[in-house]
Amino acid sequence: MASPTPKGLEIRPRQPDFGLTQPMPRHWHSGNAFKTHLFDAMSVLFPDGKRFFIDSVRLFRAQIDDPLLQQQIRGFIGQEGHHSREHAQYSERLRALGYDVDYLERGLQRRLGFIRKHLPARLQLAATCSVEHLTAIMADAVLRNPRWLAGADPAGADPAGADPAVARLWRWHALEESEHKAVAFDVYQAVCADPWLRRRAMLQSTFFFTVDTLKGLIHMLKRDGLLWNWRVWRDGLNWLWGKHGIYRELVGVYLDFYRGDFHPWQHDNLQLVEQYRREFDERPELA
Repeated sequence: MASPTPKGLEIRPRQPDFGLTQPMPRHWHSGNAFKTHLFDAMSVLFPDGKRFFIDSVRLFRAQIDDPLLQQQIRGFIGQEGHHSREHAQYSERLRALGYDVDYLERGLQRRLGFIRKHLPARLQLAATCSVEHLTAIMADAVLRNPRWLAGADPAGADPAGADPAVARLWRWHALEESEHKAVAFDVYQAVCADPWLRRRAMLQSTFFFTVDTLKGLIHMLKRDGLLWNWRVWRDGLNWLWGKHGIYRELVGVYLDFYRGDFHPWQHDNLQLVEQYRREFDERPELA
């Protein structure tokens, strides 16, 4: 069966200048600690996580005969390499603000070391497919739903929105995640295509991604002296899971991954990708 990946899809690494300040604003997202640290906690996972994704795809690169997929693998590796480096710099800014990024990274690094040493290569690739789906559906939502980065909500709170430079970094990341969302999956289908293995990998990946993100969020709120502030948690959980919660809208597209006939480009957002390509490629200085 032919892959639904759009024919001729170009996956090109970009290296925009985000102009992030040093120090970075402590609560760069609308002055809101919960919103800020949800993104910060995910960012801490990316330097090591992206290197793992690249390595898991490289394990099977020689087995891919399709020249288009080989070209897309090159783009995937380039984009993920830039993401790893940019978020490593992001982590340095978090360290400068007093957050213990080394503590947050250690658990992930130990787990990835164990996976590389002890688990089959196909399971490593399946894990990459799983996390790529998580990041792809969040990336689509960042680009599609203003509530991810805008300050205003139905109650009219946080009118300022996210810091423009940091928001731009997350839009860039979301654009490129959307472009390469099917590369690891297409490699997996070419070399394995076992739906049960990828379902197992998704269950495990969802658990650890949730635990690691929550760990980072708790640590940063604790450093800010806000861990036991019930309003922070009330408003934050409402932002995530309330009537208009940003995570609530992702449940259906998340569950699609468990279908036997699933493919990432069944969630066709190519028009949205083209929109943000214009923002970053045609007039990058204004993005």
